Amino acid sequence: MAKPEQLLHMEYSEIMQKSYIDYAMSVIVSRALPDVRDGLKPVQRRTLYDMHELGIRSDKPHRKCARIVGDTMGKYHPHGDSSIYGALVVLAQDFKMGIPLIDGHGNFGSKEGDGAAAMRYTEARLQKITEDAYLSDLDKDVVDFVPNFDETEKEPEVLPVRIPNLLINGSEGIAVGMATSIPTHNMSEVIDGVIAYMKNPDINTSEMLDIIKGPDFPTGGIVTNKDDLLSIYSTGMGKIKIRGKVEIEKLKGGKQAIVITEIPYTMLGANIGKFLNDVYSLVESKKTTDITDISNQSSKEGIRIVIELKKGADADNVCNLLYKKTRLEDTFGVNMLAVCDGRPETMGLVPIIRKNVDFQYELATRKYTTLLKKEREKKEIQEGLIKACDVIDLIIEILRGSKTVKDAKACLVEGDTSKVKFKTKTSEKDAKKLKFTERQAQAILDMRLAKLVGLEIQALMEDYEKTMSNIQTYSEILDKRSVMAKTIIKDLKEIKKEFGTPRKTVVDNVAEAVFEEKPIEEEDVAILLDKFGYARVIDIPTYERNKEAADKESRQIIFTTNLSKLGIFTSEGNLHLIKILDLPFGKFRDKGVPIDNVSKFDISKENFLLVESIDNIRDKKLIFATKHGMIKIVDGSEFDVSKRTTAATKLGDDDEVLSVYIVSNGDTIVMQSKNNYFLRIDAMTVPEKKKGAVGVRGIRLGKDDELVKVYHIADGGNKIVSLKGKKISLNRLHIASRDTKGVKR
Repeated sequence: MAKPEQLLHMEYSEIMQKSYIDYAMSVIVSRALPDVRDGLKPVQRRTLYDMHELGIRSDKPHRKCARIVGDTMGKYHPHGDSSIYGALVVLAQDFKMGIPLIDGHGNFGSKEGDGAAAMRYTEARLQKITEDAYLSDLDKDVVDFVPNFDETEKEPEVLPVRIPNLLINGSEGIAVGMATSIPTHNMSEVIDGVIAYMKNPDINTSEMLDIIKGPDFPTGGIVTNKDDLLSIYSTGMGKIKIRGKVEIEKLKGGKQAIVITEIPYTMLGANIGKFLNDVYSLVESKKTTDITDISNQSSKEGIRIVIELKKGADADNVCNLLYKKTRLEDTFGVNMLAVCDGRPETMGLVPIIRKNVDFQYELATRKYTTLLKKEREKKEIQEGLIKACDVIDLIIEILRGSKTVKDAKACLVEGDTSKVKFKTKTSEKDAKKLKFTERQAQAILDMRLAKLVGLEIQALMEDYEKTMSNIQTYSEILDKRSVMAKTIIKDLKEIKKEFGTPRKTVVDNVAEAVFEEKPIEEEDVAILLDKFGYARVIDIPTYERNKEAADKESRQIIFTTNLSKLGIFTSEGNLHLIKILDLPFGKFRDKGVPIDNVSKFDISKENFLLVESIDNIRDKKLIFATKHGMIKIVDGSEFDVSKRTTAATKLGDDDEVLSVYIVSNGDTIVMQSKNNYFLRIDAMTVPEKKKGAVGVRGIRLGKDDELVKVYHIADGGNKIVSLKGKKISLNRLHIASRDTKGVKR
C-alpha cells in the first residue's frame, strides 16, 4: 500500500536563502577559488591528476587535449569541456603562469589575445616540475582521496604540492559575492621566503619583503609603488601599479622611436589592441602631434611595439603621456582570497606561507610514516630470508616432506610438524623450533633457488643494511621536527636549483608620470550633424572644398572653434554639453560618432531641439516654449557652464519643451495649439527670465487644449504651413499680445 502524501509547510524566503547560500558556497569552494595548500582550483587539480593517471609524463609523447578533456570530464569534473580546456590552456601559457605546469604542443594562444586552437588540434603533456613538485608523492598516502561526483572513482582532495603554488602562479577567479586576484611571484624568491619562515616562524611581512621583493609577472614590466607593498602584503588587499618597459631608439634623420619591450600584465590579450587604438585616438584628438606612426612588431620572441616620433619630439614627455592616457601604466588589484580550512579567507603574505609550511609538515609526516611502514615490512621479510639462508637445508626438507603449501607454512610459522615427513628425528626436532612470521613464511615460499647463490645472499645482506639505515633515517625525521625541517629545506633547495628562474619584473618607487600638455591651437572648424544624429568635425578649408555635398547631406552645420563646446537642448529641459575636441576630427568622408555616445543625452527618453556651439549663443537670446503654453527668454551666457549636463529650464508637471530658438529684434513667434488656434507675438515682448524659472504664459489655452507647434519667423522672413489641405502664410497673421487666445483656423 502506497504511503500517503505528506505536505511540508516552509517559508519561501527560508528555502531561497538556504538554497542560495548552498549554491554560493559550492561555487566558492568547488569552482572559483584556489585552495591555499596547493594553490589550485578544482578544475586545475583534476586536469593535472587525470594527466598523471593517464601517464602523460614529460618524457612521454604529447597526447591530444580532447582525450585529456574528455577523460577529466567523464571521471572528475562534470561541468563542461570548455571550462576544462580553458584551464588546461592557461596552465600551458608561459605568459600567464609564473611556472607553466603543462607542456603544450600546437596553438595555445598568444599575448595579443589570440585564442587557442580547438582541443582536437592541440596536444599536451605534463611539465617535469609538475611531476617532481606537484604529483610525485601521490602513491605515498600523503593526501586524502575522496569519491568523485558519481562515486565510481577516487580523486585527491588536494595535490601534494611541495612549493607555495598559490604565490608562484597566482590566481584569478570570480565566485558569488567575492573574487580572488593574486599576482604571480618568482619561484626562487618564494622558496627562499619559505626557508626563512621555517628558520624563523616569527618573521614579519617587512622582513619577508626583503626576500620576496614583490610580484614577478610573466610579462615583466615595472612595479612603481614599492612603498605600498608592505600594506598590500600585510592585509592581502591593495593596488599594485605597473608600467611597461620602454626603450628610446634612434632612427635615421635624427628621429626617435619609443619601443615597448615589456607590457603590464593587465595589458595581455585584447588590451594590447585597445592600447594601439588609444594611441591612435591621442593622435586623432590632437592630444599629441609628436607621434607619426605606431606598429606592433611582436612575435614569439617577445613584445615589440614601436612608436615613431617626429624630429625634435620630446620622447620622455610622450612616454609620460602614454603612462597617463593609456594602459601602458595600469593597476593590478590584489585580493589574496583562497579557501583555507574549507572556507574563503583573505590572507597576507606571511599567513599564506605559514599555511603552506604547515601543509609541508603534514605531507612530510604522512610520507615518511608510509615509507617507514614499508621499510619495516621489508625489514621483516629480509630478516626472515637471512634466517632462512642459515637453515636452508631444513627448509628444503620441510618443503619436500609437505603435501600442501598450507602444511609447509604451518610448520614454518607455528613449528607444526604433524603433517610433514622428515628424514631424521633431529630435523623434526629443529623444525618444531621455527617461528617465522606469516609474511616471512610467505616470502620463503615465494623465494627462487637462485637467491641461494653467494652473491645474491651478499646483496640481501646489503639491502638489509640499507633498510636498517632508512628506518633509522625515517624514524629520526618523524621523531625530530628539526630534522624534518632540514629535509623539507633540502628538497626545496633542489627544486630551486633545478627549476628556478631569474626575476622578470622590476620593483621600485617611481615618480608619478607628469605630462606637460601643449596648449591646443585654436582654429575655426565646421561641425557636420547628419539626419541620424552622427557628428564629425572638419576644418574650414575641407568644408569649403566639399561645401555642396556637405550642405546637401547634413541636417545642420555649425561653425565654431575647436576649443568650444557643443550644447544640446532637449525636450526634457536638459542641456548636454560636448567638447568639440571629443568629436572625431578628420577627413570629410570619415564616419562621425552618435552624439548620445559622447554625452549623457538619452535618445530613448528625449529629443534634441537645438544643437549649437556655446560660443555662438553666449551673446544671444534663446526663447523656450513648452507644451502647456509657457514661454520665456533666457540670456545665452547662462548656458556657459562646466557641468556636462544641466537643467536648461524648469518644467511643470507633465510638461515638456516644444522648441528652443535663437531670437533677435524683429523676430516673431507663432504658437499653434492642438485645436488649431494660432497666436503670433513679437519675440522680444516675452519677458527675460533665468534658466531656473518656469516662464510666463504665452498663449491662453482652452480646456483639453495644448501647444503642439511653435514657429520662429526671422525679421522679414515667412513660413507657410499646411492645415486641412490649405496653406497658411504665417507672416500674414496679425501680431497680437502675449497671453491671448489667438485666432481659430
